Formats: sequence, C-alpha cells, structure tokens
Amino acid sequence: MCGLMGWITTEGAGARYAADVEAALPCMRHRGPDEPGIWHDDDVALGFARLSIIDVENSHQPLEFPGDAAERSSTADPAGRYRIVFNGEIYNYLELREELARDHGVRFTTEGDTEAIVAAYSVWGADAVPRLRGMFTFLIWDVRDRVLFGARDPFGIKPLFFVAGAHGVAFSSEKKCLLEVLGPIGASTAAPDPEALQNYLTLQYVPEPATLHRAVRRLESGCSFTISPGEPISVQRYFTPRFDERPVPRGDTAAETRRHEEITEVLRDSVAKHMRADVTVGAFLSGGIDSTVIAALAREHNPDLITFTTGFERDGYSEVDVAAESARAIGVRHVVKTVTAQEMMDALPLIVWYLDDPVADPALVPLYFVAREARKHVKVVLSGEGADELFGGYTIYKEPISLAPFDALPGAVRKLAGALSDRLPTGMRGKDLLRRGALPLEERYYGNARNFFPAQLADVLRSYDDELSHVDITESLYAGSRDWSPVARMQHVDLFTWLRGDILVKADKMTMANSLELRVPFLDPEVFRVASALPTDQKIAHGTTKYALRRAIEGIVPPHVLHRRKLGFPVPIRHWLATDMLDWARGIVRDSQTDAILDKAAVLRLIDEHRSGPVDHSRRIWTLLVFMLWHGIFVEQRIRPEIPAPVYPVYA
Repeated sequence: MCGLMGWITTEGAGARYAADVEAALPCMRHRGPDEPGIWHDDDVALGFARLSIIDVENSHQPLEFPGDAAERSSTADPAGRYRIVFNGEIYNYLELREELARDHGVRFTTEGDTEAIVAAYSVWGADAVPRLRGMFTFLIWDVRDRVLFGARDPFGIKPLFFVAGAHGVAFSSEKKCLLEVLGPIGASTAAPDPEALQNYLTLQYVPEPATLHRAVRRLESGCSFTISPGEPISVQRYFTPRFDERPVPRGDTAAETRRHEEITEVLRDSVAKHMRADVTVGAFLSGGIDSTVIAALAREHNPDLITFTTGFERDGYSEVDVAAESARAIGVRHVVKTVTAQEMMDALPLIVWYLDDPVADPALVPLYFVAREARKHVKVVLSGEGADELFGGYTIYKEPISLAPFDALPGAVRKLAGALSDRLPTGMRGKDLLRRGALPLEERYYGNARNFFPAQLADVLRSYDDELSHVDITESLYAGSRDWSPVARMQHVDLFTWLRGDILVKADKMTMANSLELRVPFLDPEVFRVASALPTDQKIAHGTTKYALRRAIEGIVPPHVLHRRKLGFPVPIRHWLATDMLDWARGIVRDSQTDAILDKAAVLRLIDEHRSGPVDHSRRIWTLLVFMLWHGIFVEQRIRPEIPAPVYPVYA
C-alpha cells in the first residue's frame, strides 16, 4: 500500500519533469511515509511513496527487473529492461513467484509482491493482469521497447488518476498531486466540470472515469493501458463482472449445502491470503455479518487479533455494544472510538482535502476516526466492503419483488401511477412507491444513493441541465445485462457505480489518510466467481438478504449477528444538522464563493426546512456542504487545512 506517480513525456525531457514529480510527491506522503523513491530516463519519470508491508527491508521502489540475459545485453539500460511502481497488495504473490521460478526460470532478488508483478509481465505481457489476486494500480516502463504499461484491479479498490497535456501524460494515486503539475504538463485548471457536478449532486459521488476537474480522469476498474512517448493512451478492459446465475434444483438440499460450503471455503481461502504481511494485521468490526465473519476468520490465523469500531453518543446511531459483544464471542481484543459532532465539524475540511473529489457519504467521517485509532495499534486492517454487492445484501434489492404487481399493469396505467405520484405532497407515504412502480428498472435504479431529484436539483444548481440524466451513466451497464435477473442487474450497476464511486473511495482515502492499509477479502476474484453463480433465491429469500452467505457462515459468526440488519457506521446528521451543526452549516454556506454555481438562498432554505421539519433534507444538505468545502479548498484556495505529519508508531 503506497502512492505512485509517473510522467511519460512527449519531448525526451524525463530528467526535467522528474523534478516536478519529486516536488508533487509530498502531497501524498500520508499514503507512503516510510520511504520515497524517484527514477527517470529520457522519456519517463517515476515517483513513489512507500508504506512498507511485505518484504519491509527490500522491495524498494521504483523497482528494477532485468528480464532475461539476452534482454539485459540488448537494452540501453544495463541495469535491466523494466521499472515498476506499484500501489496495493498481490495476495497470491507466493504462488506466482513459485510458478514463474519453476516453469519459466525467473530469478528473484527480493521476497516481495512487486517483483512478482513485473516478472509476470515479463513472461505473459498484459495477460499477467488477470492472474493477479489483489488490489492494485501499477506502472511498468519497458526501457527497451519504450512502452509504459499500467493496470487497475478488477473492482477499483485502488485509485489511478491521469491527465494529458502538451508535454505528456501524468499518472498518480492522488488527484491533488496531478493538480500540482497541471501547469508544467500544459493542461487547463478549469472550473468544476458542470456535468460531473450535477452527477455528484444526484449520486453523492462523481462517477468514473470523470472527476470534478475536467482535465483529470480516472483509469476505470478492470482496465489496463499502454502508451508510448508522443502517442495517445490506449485503454483496454480486461475484466467485466458477469453474474452467471446457476439455480439449485428445487428440493435438492445436498446441492444447496454444497453451494454454501463452497462459499465458506472460498472466504476462508481469501482471508488466509489477505492475512499475508510482514507487519501487524487487525480488522474493523461493526455490528453486521460482513465485518464479523472477516474478523472471525482472521482470528484463525492470528489469535491476538485486534478489532476496531466507532460510534456516537446517541441512541440508534451506534453499533458499539453489538460489536463489543461480537468481539467477546469470537475472542479478540477490541478498541472503540466514539466521535462527537464537534470532532466531525473540525475534521471535515481536512477529510475533504484527503478525498480529492467530494464524496457526500457521512459514514466516511467516523471511518476516518476509527482508522486513526487503529493506526496506533496496527499497520493493516481487514474490512467487509463488497459483501453486499456480491451476495445481495442491500434491502433495495428486494424492490423488484415488491414492485412486481406494477409489471403486470398496462403501460397507460403505470404512466397514470407516475402522474399521481407527481401530484402527491413531498414526504407523503406511498408517493415514492408510485413513482418507482411507474418506471422500468433501467430508469428507476441507478445505485444505492438517491439524493437530489430533478426538481430539487433545479432549485439549487444554476447550471442545471434537464437533458442530463443518471440513465446516461447506467445505460451501457443495463445494455450488457439484458438477460440477467433484475437483482443481478442491480448488483452489476452497483459494482460500477456505488461500490467504486463511494464505498471503495472512502475506504481507500480515509485509511490512507492515516497511513493505514485496508484490505477487503470479499472483493477477490475467486469469491466473486462463487458469488456470481448464486440465483436470486439464494440472495433475497426468507425475508432476509444475503441468504446464502448467512447460511454459509452459521457457526462462524455469533448468533446475535447472523440475522441482524446491517447498519455499518450510521451517522446522526439528521439530528445534528438541526441542532449542534446548524450554525456551522449556515456558516459554510455564507462563506462559500459558489454564488455562480449554486443558489445559496435556496440552500439556506433547505437548512431552515430541515430544522423546522418534518422533511428530512440532511443528505442533500450534507452533499452541498461537502461540495462547498471542496470548492473552498481546491478552487478558491480560501480554506487551507493543516495537514498533519504522518504518525505511525507501529512499524512491524
């Protein structure tokens, strides 16, 4: 787990631009406080900030790899053909190293996973990427052929931003580092992209591959690329998740049992590989089954495992007691961090700086604090992200069942139901059911976040475009899943939107802000292979979600968790924005220089309506506040959070 930068130039000025890369690296020192590194030749400059996890004493980056003897004699660089910078972890690196040494005669000089990647690339080329079980972004420079190759993991756990300009293309794990080189690279520092902003206000995140800076893009999950000096970047998709549902014959209890046993086995294998590290590994633990099963399986490898949770001093907004009970049941040491409203207000500008682009998920704030607490004890944590998307865990996945009666209605009647919904008062019971029942799945479902509706958005956003729709984002995803079940199609959409736009961004950014590596065993290709074969009745069944997963982990997680509804890290912003945070929120709006973008009077009305009730505007208000802070930091440069020096007392 680290941070990387790379710059491939158009003018053979690698040495000159290496200085810009080196100057930008401190922006992501939090990602890799253990060791910086820089390397360049005429066409490429590579920079690295290392958080040492595997092969701590070696595997320094940028790492060189020689290729075979013939290549070493023919390349212009006698030290070797390849240079690599790599952010992430490869969990099957030991198996890869063994295969490469045994079958291809590869000789290794380190004990780490970085060398396993570049060695695999030297043997299999781009076909090496699908063989990697892990989270990763990396850049490999081929000194002989003058080609830069890079890739991002299948689910988008680790980020990779890039910007193209007159002087080449720059890549980075942090967008803020690229903002440092926009001038030198010859790219524009334009105002926020209006389309990306409208999508953010609707979804509470900026969907890939866009960012709020029009010039900066993201390499999408499951993609690799190649680029040579002076040539455009060429992107290829190597992984497309497919839900190939295979029903269990009705009444075949033996087959159903085998399916559940397969889930248990693949999870146990994934956690075992995710425990590989030369430093201390802990786990996050909430009150739900996802984090609990990960912690329970991790304890099988480390009886001294430490778990961490967070909560608030308000009834209904804390899983601290449930998590503590789970920790006692599985026999692990447990650490709790309680977060106050004042701590949230004080920390939010700094958190937005770490985010790069705004993400309006309030849960990222307690995640930041629990990560900071965990870093006092461990260097790596396991967590349960991805289980809901793979195993059918979101309550909204039940919606196709509840809306099935609408499917039987003639089109004219469904249209009438939608018109009736428009006439009902906001907040009235049944209004949203009628609205959603009138729409086909492709129009009504665009992920877990449903923030501003069009009429609300038109009130606050001055550049509102009524022709821009969430359908533009999801249309191609639905087109590629026409023959799947409705639940599988919703899962597919979430993998490309909610998971990589919200869940994984907050997981990466908030842990890396504290120089803590977070690993997600559910988001493993082998786990996905098993989960993707589950039919709908093994996901949404018997009045619950994640049915097959729950059956598979009976006996592993405590009974009090097994059938409990997941809350995660719930945040009491509905209450606080009407009380403790009221003046703070109004102050952010008044001070913000976003008058040309937002109708600030309309924003203040939302706050007043929320305070007086009964309409809950808390998520919409939070979305606007996060954007205003982002604008104050990255556009106005009026807000300058004090960036703490990385503190990492745990080395091994």
